[in-house]
Amino acid sequence: MEASAGLVAGSHNRNELVVIHGHEEPKALKDLNGQDCEICGDEIGVTVDGDLFVACNECGFPVCRTCYEYERREGTQVCPQCKTRYKRLKGSPRVEGDEDEEDVDDIEHEFNIENEQNKNKNIAEALLHGKMSYGRGLEDEDDNINAQYPPVIAGRSRQVSGEFPISSQAYGDQTLPSTLHKRVHPYDPVSEPGSARWDEKKENGGWKDRMDDWKMQQHGNLGPHEADDSADADMAMLDEARQPLSRKVPIASSKINPYRMVIVTRLVVLAVFLRYRILHPVNDAFGLWLTSVICEIWFAVSWILDQFPKWFPIDRETYLDRLSLRYEREGEPNLLCPVDIFVSTVDPLKEPPLVTANTVLSILAMDYPVNKISCYISDDGASMLTFEALSETAEFARKWVPFCKKFSIEPRAPEMYFSLKIDYLKDKVQPTFVKERRAMKREYEEFKIRINAQVAKALKAPAEGWIMKDGTPWPGNNTKDHPGMIQVFLGQSGGPDAEGNELPRLVYVSREKRPGFQHHKKAGAMNALVRVSAVLTNAPFMLNLDCDHYLNNSKAVREAMCFLMDPQIGRKVCYVQFPQRFDGIDRSDRYANRNTVFFDINMKGLDGIQGPVYVGTGCVFRRQALYGYSPPKGPKRPKMVSCDCCPCFGRRRKLDKYSKDGVNGDGANIQGLFQCFISQLAFNVSLSCNIVSLNYIRVYICSATGFNDDKELLMSEMNFEKKFGKSAIFVTSTLMVEGGVPPSSSPAALLKEAIHVISCGYEDKTEWGLELGWIYGSITEDILTGFKMHCRGWRSIYCMPKRPAFKGSAPINLSDRLNQVLRWALGSVEIFFSRHSPLWYGYKGGNLKWLERFAYVNTTVYPFTSIPLLAYCTLPAICLLTGKFIMPEISTLASLFFIALFLSIFTTGILELRWSGVSIEEWWRNEQFWVIGGVSAHLFAVVQGLLKILAGIDTNFTVTSKASDDEDFGELYAFKWTTLLIPPTTLLIINLVGVVAGISDAINNGSQSWGPLFGKLFFAFWVIVHLYPFLKGLMGKQNRTPTIVIIWSVLLASIFSLLWVRIDPFVLKTKGPDVKQCGINC
Repeated sequence: MEASAGLVAGSHNRNELVVIHGHEEPKALKDLNGQDCEICGDEIGVTVDGDLFVACNECGFPVCRTCYEYERREGTQVCPQCKTRYKRLKGSPRVEGDEDEEDVDDIEHEFNIENEQNKNKNIAEALLHGKMSYGRGLEDEDDNINAQYPPVIAGRSRQVSGEFPISSQAYGDQTLPSTLHKRVHPYDPVSEPGSARWDEKKENGGWKDRMDDWKMQQHGNLGPHEADDSADADMAMLDEARQPLSRKVPIASSKINPYRMVIVTRLVVLAVFLRYRILHPVNDAFGLWLTSVICEIWFAVSWILDQFPKWFPIDRETYLDRLSLRYEREGEPNLLCPVDIFVSTVDPLKEPPLVTANTVLSILAMDYPVNKISCYISDDGASMLTFEALSETAEFARKWVPFCKKFSIEPRAPEMYFSLKIDYLKDKVQPTFVKERRAMKREYEEFKIRINAQVAKALKAPAEGWIMKDGTPWPGNNTKDHPGMIQVFLGQSGGPDAEGNELPRLVYVSREKRPGFQHHKKAGAMNALVRVSAVLTNAPFMLNLDCDHYLNNSKAVREAMCFLMDPQIGRKVCYVQFPQRFDGIDRSDRYANRNTVFFDINMKGLDGIQGPVYVGTGCVFRRQALYGYSPPKGPKRPKMVSCDCCPCFGRRRKLDKYSKDGVNGDGANIQGLFQCFISQLAFNVSLSCNIVSLNYIRVYICSATGFNDDKELLMSEMNFEKKFGKSAIFVTSTLMVEGGVPPSSSPAALLKEAIHVISCGYEDKTEWGLELGWIYGSITEDILTGFKMHCRGWRSIYCMPKRPAFKGSAPINLSDRLNQVLRWALGSVEIFFSRHSPLWYGYKGGNLKWLERFAYVNTTVYPFTSIPLLAYCTLPAICLLTGKFIMPEISTLASLFFIALFLSIFTTGILELRWSGVSIEEWWRNEQFWVIGGVSAHLFAVVQGLLKILAGIDTNFTVTSKASDDEDFGELYAFKWTTLLIPPTTLLIINLVGVVAGISDAINNGSQSWGPLFGKLFFAFWVIVHLYPFLKGLMGKQNRTPTIVIIWSVLLASIFSLLWVRIDPFVLKTKGPDVKQCGINC
């Protein structure tokens, strides 16, 4: 599919497919005159009617009439490329076998009147992509089992390009012909890089020569000149390339061992403390005592679930130079694996197009081979604003990308780069840098003006709907009822950049939406991207980003490849997770937006067990892991047992039938069987390279598994359709572990299949969202997706490069922050009540480690801590107002338990900060917001989750706004009232009232009441101090107190006044009779 092919919209269920070209001029077809025969070298010539001669109508392999007739008369009668039997053409003599042809004879067509113009056009199209479709096989014939499959060599097997033969531009009545997937054309073998045949690459200096050189070098190391060879620079580089691409760096024992000792000590002290609390009830305040003990037991369990997954924290180092030495050798093809990058967006008004554009520009300019990058933008809102902004971004990228690579710009998002307050001339020695930087900044300001003008225009939608520039109605005017849309903006045929270099592919995707279908929000959009990318590019690895998370480190993908492409550990790694870092947060980080404790402490601890959890963005996935496959098993000693894929000694073992989760009794998944099939086809170097269709897969299963019964064959084929859906091209792509698109795939067929796999009904009766891709069932689909992978036995990696890989935006406003936390907590509650709950799911395989399970259990039960936390924060006020306490009078020995508990808590935190590098201010902000979020957002999440489970009342979440205020930290001081503010505000008021009442009562009753009051006041001040950032959020900016705060202040003052009148603390209370009532002489 060409980058200039226009916007493609269609619906597979409705059998609709249209192409909107906009202002682009149609390109002329390539002049095919003078095409040479690939066998003898002569011109192909023309037919008796004067048309270009096409010997094979299946693949269009260029053969002259003489070679064609000789092959039919003396040879095998098949096409040298696709192995299709040659059919008799008009004017050619009959040969043996023509009688068996089912096609009608040419005599029956001699008097048919055809449109000669259309006929010539079809023939020209049939020749346009000749060798681009090299290796195309039969689609309907299943007896050609010897068809060969092309090998995949570290990247796309070919560049997808091609125009679509649609002349009309009117919307609604354009449909591609039913034979669109049959359109294939010849091409010149040297005209397109990367399209040479496998046998030509092998002969022209490929892997064999390099292998011979390597063997000679190895042989030289064993000779008498070992010292001389080791001193050679080339040998030193070769030795360096053999080293691991990464290493695990354990925490120093001087830091981690005291930390573990304190954890054990704290566990023992906590057990003694809880025993004392249970055995010493408070009889005059039994209800308060019982409530406090239940809360403390819950806090203890919650602490254990949070603490022990941090028992094995580690750091990691990567070696980018070794990665380049191993996979990017000078003078050889680049062997780095391709990467498909997903960016998701929904509402362009809440997620500004300029923010998305900066993310896309940083991706296109990353330090990675351009032919191995494909960026897919998912517009789940089908917004014309997003589409037009992306078109502008593609044009600006032609100037921005070469500028970044020429001067090694960091970061490569223009908004962030030009806003940096640093010396931008540092390390820039090229004299033209200042001039080009000024010109580029001017270009970017003009780009921003165009984007902002589009946003201003989009604020007022016309009544008749949006109209595109060519007068075509925008297909996505109805956001809930529109066809699927695909547009390739950049790519191999989308035009070079300003310096004539190739640009990465940029693809706009909006999946089909229809009423009555469940679309599963972001998880459904991500699964649609997985399928459409598998059809168009099929990179073995995928990076997913939110629209507001740009690449802050241009080498971030290379960092991930140091783990995923490492031959020692990479095979079992399902994803590499990067920490989230944020811009635009106030210096004090009032509401713990950076979440440093989680990303720098908890995630490091999980990395030492089975890997970090998936957090929704900044993650590089292995595509095969998302397809539900299990990790490869380690090599085992052979037991003279063989499969049927190759002849060897030993008895034969009948393979177990395909199970639901793709794993048989011996632990080998069904994909291993397919890889034997792929390997057989790939390494048999012949001229034919056919597409592996479902028919071929079915026949191979029959021969390899011993399925002789038609019923068993049918069940096997149904398993594929149930697992992946009814797309032969997509199913074929799932079998290609190294990725790549088969060179036999025509661009039109790929396009038609891409529209098919993003149709709204494609996932019906499949395992998408259940076992494959992003898992459905929770609005926090990231936790579920990572959990399923870990349950299959995969491990993940936590990568923390010195320069943060990605940076995004976070809501610094109190109300927005609480709503974000509410959404996360609600997703955890949904997982807790689902069948995927870590409490009972995943025990069968035994692949999930216990400490990893503890961490996942903690991610689902933490919202329930809000109930005991709310009760515990209310107890101080009740104790102060009633004069009772939750503890009896304690002895000196018992007081030591309390002191030891507080000391262990404090020491654990200090040692944790010591090995992690987190500052004490960040740790304290995290503790404060744990209380603020716990008594507000987490509490509402539990209530909403229970309503959804018990009453079926669903709650729609809103996308967090990524828009920023023009004023520095203006959003921080903005007050937005929400019901989430009621519980913490109430806690603040009652605790403040309790403190005033308790102190007033102590003053009134004398010094003997100050002792019991001290414990109560300490308890109340603990609550108030933790809620202090919330109080500052209520107050707003200085000299700008919100009205709601004034109302609460008046209410609070009234309560204090009433208490003052009731207590009257400064009036001495005398004992005895009232002299005013009966007189002094009574």
